[in-house]
Amino acid sequence: MSTTGGAGAPQQHGESRVVQIYCTLPQGAAAYCPLQLSALDTSRTVVCKAVITLGLDSSQTYNLLEVRKSGRGETLLEAGERPLQRVLLWPPEAQKWHPQTQGYYFILQQKQSNSGFNQDESRREDYDDLCSLQTVTDESILEVLRQRFYRLKIYTYARNILIAINPNRFLPVYYNPKYVQMYEKQPLGKLSPHIFAIADVAFRTMLKRQVNQCILISGESGSGKTESSSYLIHCLTALSQKKYSSGLERTILGAGPVLEAFGNAKTSDNNNSSRFGKFIQLNYLESGIIRGAVIEKYLLEKCRLVSRDKTERNYHVFYYLLAGASKEEQEEFHLLNPQDYLYLKQVEDNDEEEKLGQEYKRLHQAMEMVGFLASTKKHIFSILSAILHLGNVTYKLSENSQALEVGPAEVLTTLSDLLKVGSSVMYTKLCYATQLRDSMAKCLYSALFDWIVLHINHAMLNRRDMEESVSCLSIGVLDMFGFENLHTNSFEQLCINYTNEKLLHYINQNIFKLEQDDYVSEGITWQYIDCTDNSGCIQLLGRKSTGLFDLLDRESNLPQATDETLLEKLKQQHQNNPFFELSQTIRLAFTIQHFAGKVNYHIKDFREKNTEHMRPEVISLLRSSERSFLHHLVASSPAALFRWGILRATIRILTVFKNMARHRAEFGWYRCQTSLPQIPQRHETSQQSGLWSHLCFIKQNLMDSRSLQHVVDLTAHDRTSKSVFQPFQRTRPPTISTQFQASLSKLMETIEKAEPFFIFCVRSNAEKRELHFDGELVLKQIKCTGIVQMVNLQKSGYSAKYTFAEFVKKFRMLFPKGATASPAQITGLFERMELNKTTYQIGKTKVFLKKKERQLLQDTYNKEVMDHIIILQRWFRACLIRLHFLQKRDATRIIQVELEYTPHPYQMPNQNITKANRNPTIRISRATRALEWNASLDREITDPKELRQLDEFLGNQVNELQSRIKKLSPTESIFLTSTMQFRETIKSMYSVQPQIAYKDLMKGYHNKVNTLAGPTQQAEVSLVVNLFQSVLDGFIRAELKRMENEPAKVNATKVTKKRKKEKSPDSPLDHLFSTYQVNIMQSCDICGSYIWGMEKAHMCSVCKLICHKKCLGKITTDCSTRCDGSVRGSLHFGVQVCVLTSNANPVPKVVELLLLHVELNGLYTEGIYRKSGSACQARELHQILETNPESVCLDSYPIHTITGLVKRWLRELPDPLMTFSLYSDFLHATELPEKAERIRAIYQKIDELPPANYNTLERLIFHLVRVAKEEEHNKMSAGSLAIVFAPCVLRSPDAEDPFLSMKDVSKTTLCVETLISEQFRRYKEKMQNIEKLEHAEAMAVNQLKLKRQNTVRGIYKSGLYVCQSGLYMAKMHYASSHHRPYKGEKHEMYVKFSPRLS
Repeated sequence: MSTTGGAGAPQQHGESRVVQIYCTLPQGAAAYCPLQLSALDTSRTVVCKAVITLGLDSSQTYNLLEVRKSGRGETLLEAGERPLQRVLLWPPEAQKWHPQTQGYYFILQQKQSNSGFNQDESRREDYDDLCSLQTVTDESILEVLRQRFYRLKIYTYARNILIAINPNRFLPVYYNPKYVQMYEKQPLGKLSPHIFAIADVAFRTMLKRQVNQCILISGESGSGKTESSSYLIHCLTALSQKKYSSGLERTILGAGPVLEAFGNAKTSDNNNSSRFGKFIQLNYLESGIIRGAVIEKYLLEKCRLVSRDKTERNYHVFYYLLAGASKEEQEEFHLLNPQDYLYLKQVEDNDEEEKLGQEYKRLHQAMEMVGFLASTKKHIFSILSAILHLGNVTYKLSENSQALEVGPAEVLTTLSDLLKVGSSVMYTKLCYATQLRDSMAKCLYSALFDWIVLHINHAMLNRRDMEESVSCLSIGVLDMFGFENLHTNSFEQLCINYTNEKLLHYINQNIFKLEQDDYVSEGITWQYIDCTDNSGCIQLLGRKSTGLFDLLDRESNLPQATDETLLEKLKQQHQNNPFFELSQTIRLAFTIQHFAGKVNYHIKDFREKNTEHMRPEVISLLRSSERSFLHHLVASSPAALFRWGILRATIRILTVFKNMARHRAEFGWYRCQTSLPQIPQRHETSQQSGLWSHLCFIKQNLMDSRSLQHVVDLTAHDRTSKSVFQPFQRTRPPTISTQFQASLSKLMETIEKAEPFFIFCVRSNAEKRELHFDGELVLKQIKCTGIVQMVNLQKSGYSAKYTFAEFVKKFRMLFPKGATASPAQITGLFERMELNKTTYQIGKTKVFLKKKERQLLQDTYNKEVMDHIIILQRWFRACLIRLHFLQKRDATRIIQVELEYTPHPYQMPNQNITKANRNPTIRISRATRALEWNASLDREITDPKELRQLDEFLGNQVNELQSRIKKLSPTESIFLTSTMQFRETIKSMYSVQPQIAYKDLMKGYHNKVNTLAGPTQQAEVSLVVNLFQSVLDGFIRAELKRMENEPAKVNATKVTKKRKKEKSPDSPLDHLFSTYQVNIMQSCDICGSYIWGMEKAHMCSVCKLICHKKCLGKITTDCSTRCDGSVRGSLHFGVQVCVLTSNANPVPKVVELLLLHVELNGLYTEGIYRKSGSACQARELHQILETNPESVCLDSYPIHTITGLVKRWLRELPDPLMTFSLYSDFLHATELPEKAERIRAIYQKIDELPPANYNTLERLIFHLVRVAKEEEHNKMSAGSLAIVFAPCVLRSPDAEDPFLSMKDVSKTTLCVETLISEQFRRYKEKMQNIEKLEHAEAMAVNQLKLKRQNTVRGIYKSGLYVCQSGLYMAKMHYASSHHRPYKGEKHEMYVKFSPRLS
């Protein structure tokens, strides 16, 4: 069963499938009924249909159950669930037809009567949102959460708050890419609760309101906060990637696994516990494109490195390294078994070594994603190995003296090799005590972790942020350590729990206090709901002078202080505080009453941990290393070290050159030249080697000091690893608690500036058992977090509030004219709408509404707007028709007047004087003025090769006429111009499967001649057309004769082509697969097995199906976003494009028929797509095209009727050509500032269209290019065409709110105009290249003719033929390969879509 109630829901309401419902009722055998269901049909609707179809007793109550082969048994579907969403989660072979033998089907069974809390169990709304409960108590909420948990529904809403229960198991179908697509742009609560819904709403709210957002994740340790934050980042980057992929998303996704490996560990409560806090801030442009990201970390638990409880582990990365390192790495890093290290052997590791090895490989891939070089990774792993070996350093008293001896010797040698530090220095520094050894290990690991965070932030930095002043928005994801109450709690747990107290206080302030204070200040009727007040505990810990942290700081600075004195001071100061008491059972311990219960803290090592800075001995030891990487770890100022490294490298390079110059002067040029290769070797000491590695590191990672300093400043609040303890200085570095409180204060300031969303994570059980619900533990968490009070507030409160002015401005059209922003006017509106008075209140300056009433207002407003739009359209059309009528009436009167005074023909002398001077070379009979087509013109062209031969033939005729006649007559001039332009029309048909008669070509040629002749040369039209017809007759006769002589060859060619087509199938079942790197664990939609993080998979960019590479051959169903050809509402109009296309007809027949007719007969008609035709003729033609398009005679209809049908066909598509799913992506692509980026982004999205839509849109855009080319005659520019066609091919999926579509008009128009303009540019560029080739061919032919006249004719005859053929073939090769079409046909002459800019 799906954990969200369904994935991959069809996005259009019209999509439907046939689903079989099996009946296993007591009164009959197993039977089934097929029902056609849409995406919006619920289980309640399905049950009603099945009961009627099967003739069952409608007075009984029935349930719908889902059966899956996986062994989970029967799963009950609630009344509001959508069964079609469940079907889309089944294996592909079971989706179209699902017999019981396949193991995936639905069962209808009679409901058994029961009692108790779940008596109204079929009401699904009672489960999705806790606010729909009739009675809100701790027990009722617990029961709802339990019921949902055992149905694998781990998410539940409390209005806009999400409650997530950790199942302690990966639920594979929950987080596949299609879930991101499923929840995109869906209002909260429309679909089943999901964490992706919160991410999408935060993203849309940020774009809509242009305000920063923040998602706070809270909960105990082990409640799933880390996984939740990973899912949020995954969804937020995917939403940005849909708009325009910049590659930054890959870096952000790779940062998570790296930080988890180095900062997470296994504890008694959690197998993947974050031992540090992090705040990830994703920065976006105002258009929604991700700009960069910053990670802020808080309080890494360093003590875990050297000591832990027996049931806990060290950081993950150590176990990954030891289990996954190759033999070469084991030798290079001196690796041992985990039990051979003191820092690791406190616990027996039960994890499989193979699993840890796989995690090591994934860590490598993640480190590469964030930009770590291979050499840098070696440095990191060397330091990790050195830290482990530090734990094996032992101390013992010398036999001769009381001094400590350090050993064993092999460990010191290994440390010296790993850290590149001299053995004597190592021995000297480590001979103090065990505390120095552990301090060095903790300082080294903390510095390494800080450097990794710094490097990741630098990799996610957008350099433009330092150069440009671009306003950015952000979404922050806060994943802080959860509340902890361990067996032994120390200083770290005190800081962690203090953080949770602060977060709870912030949550209560936002959810309870601020909202209710607004109600009270507005004077509305409201019963105050109290919440948990934890300010007393916060004051106990953080108050100045008297707080626990301040007392700890003072005691830490006193050299004579001890644990006992510290505890005594705490007792003296807070013995009367109700939140503080001394432990009665544990010595040197105290107890604090937190919001989640009492916690005992052991005061041992509080002072040491609070002042745990880097010791000078450790700093000097690491700075003596020959490895420059260690210098970066301990540098107090990375930017200063960077600048010093550049200066030092420059000085050394100058020294080398100076020595080379001296060497040259002393020994001469020859000896200097021969000894040059030895000079680098002479200077390549270990120190020099460190220099070069230092320079390589700088070059690849930290490009300049400015960007480095910028990143350092972003995280300057956390400098715990850079504080150095100097015992002889008066000013001491700030303590850990002081720095932590400062960091926390800065974090709260950042959060308070953003609009928050809240996610409460709940631990299902304390034993980390999979899918086990511990009611007592969950109930405790419900009470601690105050969920009951939150639900009551959300249920009783008002989700929408406006000031009077905002309300009247937003719903202006619902008010009478001249209405003011007064309470009386607003009250009058609510009374006219008959709203329940309990669902709204009007305060002093604001109006408050419930969610349903706000939606009702919006729906009413939308309906009113649509009514006004219809009235405006009706008025405008009436005015337009009236204007046309007046124009025709005036024109009729003028014609009548002229007819009354026009003289008879015998009264008009000298009719033919202007036609006296004709060029004698045109031998056309003047008697043949009437255009009568020969019978040969009825022949149809079905082969593109014949078009190319006709084009070549006309080109030869034009060249011959130009070379033979120096001065052209008006008739010849029109003939040449018309023929040259007509050749462009022929070229444009190369890519189309031609099926056109020669008489249609003649009609198109006639229209072209009419346009070029104009009103002054109409007498020349018949002569030119007759001349062209005679030329065409000659070509047709020659073509018929050629076909008679070569029948067998033609047939063989056709058979060969047919076979070739059979061998080249289409893309696999319409899916558009691309390689996809998984960053969070997912599952294969085909075989159901896991796809682990960092693995490569294949994902369809349209339907988001994801699978292994090996499963590609197992796919048996078409792309789920494509149409189902079995369901048709019409024959040719109002049908999805894929139903009307095939391999033989990649473009629908009706569209090709209409476009071709317009191209031949209407390109020169003024306002060809701006004006509308007769409505009666349009209906008549529509009916013919709908039933039998092959029999239609388009010549019988005006051209504007034809163009009107083109627009109607596009408008009636259930899913427009540019698809609803990509609508917002196309719009965001138009918002890119640079034109080149805008074009590239639009073409990237076009490449994601289904093949049928792609081909049809490509044909349409080429048609519009041809229309725009004749702008001089038809007055239709690219912008004008975009205005007409943008609403047809790029429609908004939200038809309910008319203002949304109106706001997007400029963007949709710009998108279509960009397409037309770019394709027009490429078209002109290609035609210019072809003209150049043809001109070169004509010049070569003329030169050969001249040579042939002066030499023996027979010698040059074959050469002429070869030259002509060769130049023509070169021309065709250039035209077809230099501008290579994206879809791959060799002879396509119109410009195809391409993802690359040409």
